[in-house]
Parts: sequence; C-alpha cells; structure tokens
Amino acid sequence: MAAVFLVTLYEYSPLFYISVVSMCFVVTAAMVLGWFGFDVPVILRSSDETESIQPTPEKQMVQVTNPFALELGSGPASVTDGVSLRSCCLEPCVLNCFWGCEVSALQGVLQAHQHSLRLSTPKHFQEALHLSYYHCQSFYIGGEEREEHRSQLPAEKGIKDFGPLPRERYPLVVVLMLAEPEARDKYNIVANVTVIHVPDDKYRLSARVLFQYLLTSQGNMYELKPLFMSADSGGLFGSPESEQTTPASEPTEAASQEEQSSVLEEDWSERMSRDCVVCQNATVNRVLLPCRHACVCDSCVSHFQHCPICRAFVLESFTLRNGPAAQR
Repeated sequence: MAAVFLVTLYEYSPLFYISVVSMCFVVTAAMVLGWFGFDVPVILRSSDETESIQPTPEKQMVQVTNPFALELGSGPASVTDGVSLRSCCLEPCVLNCFWGCEVSALQGVLQAHQHSLRLSTPKHFQEALHLSYYHCQSFYIGGEEREEHRSQLPAEKGIKDFGPLPRERYPLVVVLMLAEPEARDKYNIVANVTVIHVPDDKYRLSARVLFQYLLTSQGNMYELKPLFMSADSGGLFGSPESEQTTPASEPTEAASQEEQSSVLEEDWSERMSRDCVVCQNATVNRVLLPCRHACVCDSCVSHFQHCPICRAFVLESFTLRNGPAAQR
C-alpha cells in the first residue's frame, strides 16, 4: 500500500520529483567535494573515509645555526619615549636602530642583497640605505648578553608621528649583524632585519614586531614566522634556539599596517612536553603547513587532511626538532 502511494506521488507530484532529484544532487556533490579535500558535513562523509586519506607529504628541512635573537623589552614604547630591545646572540654583534626608515629604501637594500650586493657588515648595511632614515643609533652586544638597550629618537628632531596611513616610512628597523670578521665565516646567516611598529600620535597600535628576516652569506633572504602551539596558540618568536624560516617576500607599505598577533615567549622544554591534541598521549612533534600549527604527533599526522585546530587543508608537514638550529 505504501509503495503504491509513493509511486502515485512520484507520477503526479512534480514537487516530489524535484525534491528527490535535488537530494541526489546534493549528496553526489558533497561526496565529490569531500574526495577533493573540501569540508563536508559529517553526516555526508563516507564511513571508510579514513582509509582513503593520502599520507601528508613530509617537507625536508635543513638545520642551520641562527646566531641572532631579538625581542621587544619591558617598559613603555612610543616614538617620543623610545623602545626597549632585548637581544641574545651567540657571538658579539652590532645592533643598529634606524628610526623612520623609508619603506622603498629597505626594499631596495633587501633586493640588492639577493641580486648582487652582499651585506655582511653593519657599515655596508648603513651605507646601502643612503641616509633614508631620520636617525641611526648603534649598540655593541656582547656574546650571549641579555641586557636590554633602549633606543630613542632625539627630542631635538621634533618627530612625534610618521604620518597618516599608508605610510612611506617604517617607525623602526633594527638590524643585528656580527661584529667580528672571524664570526662571519663561521655562520651562514649574517644579518637579522626586524621591522617594528612603535605607537605614535596618529597610530596608537601597541608596539610589536611586523617582520623579521634572515640574510645569508649566499644572498638569500628568509622570513621568520612563529609556530602556533596547540595549548594557547602562542609560539616562539625571536629565540635563536628554534625558529622556522620561509622564503621571504618583499615588505610593502600595506603590510606595515597589519596587526600582527602577539607571540608568547615560552620555555622550549615546556612546549615539547605538550600532548598531541588527537591521541592525548604522544608528544607534539609535527608542524602542519601552511597554517604552522604544532598540534599532532608522528602517528596521528597521517590520519588528517585538515588541521585539527583551524581546519585548514594540510599541504605538508615537518618534524619539530629540539636543538640549537633554525629550521628552514
């Protein structure tokens, strides 16, 4: 009786016919999208989906020693009051602070280093900027010294802001370079270039690191990026003991306006003791790319096409190592 009723309804009701066809289309489309890695509702996923997941490609990393580390220090930070900087270097270094550095000038210097000019000394870098800054202040940093240094614009210059957005100048560009010639032959990384936003009268966003680049003796440039840990979405930024570097793009005026999320400073041993968010048993030792979330272990990484934290599609991953090296 029910079958006869459904057949009759199918023959005489266009709405029923349209509904059946639409339902079949939705289910088919969801299955196809799920096969290509797009998010689909759990109810539409196949029960054997885990068996068809392709293993996440592992990115081959190269360990290099990064002798530089720089982070913002304590105390207030503004254009009129200055900013505190704390560095920790493996060798004696020179810290140059360029206030009001022109964006185009910094771009030109970084491009020149990649193409032909090799910037290996603080004097070379300063000369390459061609005085395209308001003020330069230098500090000598002893090996493994952790003392804070405060850099400030001279009051007689009368500079209280760097103009409206978009700006043609970065508030502060800090460059760390090795002081002794013998040390330059020891390390592949020869300079750390950090672009810092400092609040002023027209743009009161709190002080923060906008970009951080590493320059190598071969003329390459890599951008340091934080790793987002599973427990608090914090990461490591500025420590010479473990950093992730990626090929850097050129800094732009628009990028100087970005509000970069603050990065929390954490102890390495504490971070490495965190458990995988999936199995809650093994230690986190995998970083997912391109989202850079460190949240899974070696065993669980092969079971996911999407990051468990942000649901971003995982293109590849690399092993999180514990050691005095920068992963590139």
